[in-house]
Amino acid sequence: MVRVGICGVTGYAGYEALRWLRRHRGVQVVFATSEAQAGKSLADSFPGPLDIALTSVDAAPFDQVDVVLLALPHGAAARTAVRALEAGAKVVDFSADFRLDTAERYAKWYGHPHEFPAMLPIPYGIPELNRAVIAQARLVANPGCYPTSVILGTMPLLRAGVVTDATIIVDAKSGISGAGRAAKINTLFAETHDTVTPYNIGHVHRHVGEIEQELAKLSTGITPTVIFNPHLVPVVRGMLSGIYVRVDASLDEATLRALY
Repeated sequence: MVRVGICGVTGYAGYEALRWLRRHRGVQVVFATSEAQAGKSLADSFPGPLDIALTSVDAAPFDQVDVVLLALPHGAAARTAVRALEAGAKVVDFSADFRLDTAERYAKWYGHPHEFPAMLPIPYGIPELNRAVIAQARLVANPGCYPTSVILGTMPLLRAGVVTDATIIVDAKSGISGAGRAAKINTLFAETHDTVTPYNIGHVHRHVGEIEQELAKLSTGITPTVIFNPHLVPVVRGMLSGIYVRVDASLDEATLRALY
């Protein structure tokens, strides 16, 4: 039985992790945290049959679990990861704190210094890329939503060396829950219903750094640059990325499909 703790369980990512793990016969969820709801029950925030007592991160018994899942904001996640590792637990971090390989790249895309630069780089948690490394790691950086779609979508072409143009265009659509559970004007029903909203278009979204970092590792002969245009669409969950890549013109459709 694998004993698990979840930090940040009242957000969408943490709650989904709990929902799936409660169905797993080989997992026992030992604790769950919420800073805003500490001392209360999960059912107070998510009415329904799925319930667990909530504690604060400071009071979490990290030494009583094998694995800690961190569904915390950037910054807070890194500090909590250090505590959990020191207590002997393995950690999967859902935030972006350990996705980027260098402190310089992190500072560029997140606007503040990394608190633990000596810990970088950390294994990037896409099993299709890093299965063996992930299996041995004590700390894994869970990939971002958009990067997962783009990396997996282009991986076969880049690995095969058939991409002929370094510029990759991504037209991505995300459900509203990707923006988190906290109330924001731009994710209110009245703002999103029947509307497709582009945001952070071009080369400014934080996920661009993560995408380009991982695509460069897959590439031979080129260093990919991403033009990334994300959109919010009026659905709760889901993601669709249209990816435009120039490939060797001598290859027919059957050959390209076979790469996947």
